Amino acid sequence: MESPASKPKTARAVVAAFAAALFAKSFLVDFMIAEGNSMVPSIKSGTVMLVNRAAYGILVPFSSRYLVRWSVPRPGEIVVFPSPDGRLAVKRSEDSGIEGFFLAIGDNEGSSYDSRAYGPVANDRALGRVVGIR
Repeated sequence: MESPASKPKTARAVVAAFAAALFAKSFLVDFMIAEGNSMVPSIKSGTVMLVNRAAYGILVPFSSRYLVRWSVPRPGEIVVFPSPDGRLAVKRSEDSGIEGFFLAIGDNEGSSYDSRAYGPVANDRALGRVVGIR
């Protein structure tokens, strides 16, 4: 049983752990679950993805603006970004030929709402890169 003196230490530890987890989720890594079949065969619906939120820079918390930016999506990377319909999208980045933009292309051409429908995506819209799939 905990002594009354150790309760504040435990409370501080819980608050610190929560703050660290919130910091990590806001700035460093996040988990997403794929919905739909636009990235089949690479990513199937229900697949858990690890997203590096710091791949392209540091985002202002709870926004899609960058505080500091150090990279842009490169061809072949799987990128997370808000699609024109407002939902988070996961697509493969391809060169658009236009500076400051990338093409967001689904691996499953027949079942993908992507840059073939809505055009190039601004590099500043990239929120992270998928670095793990399970």
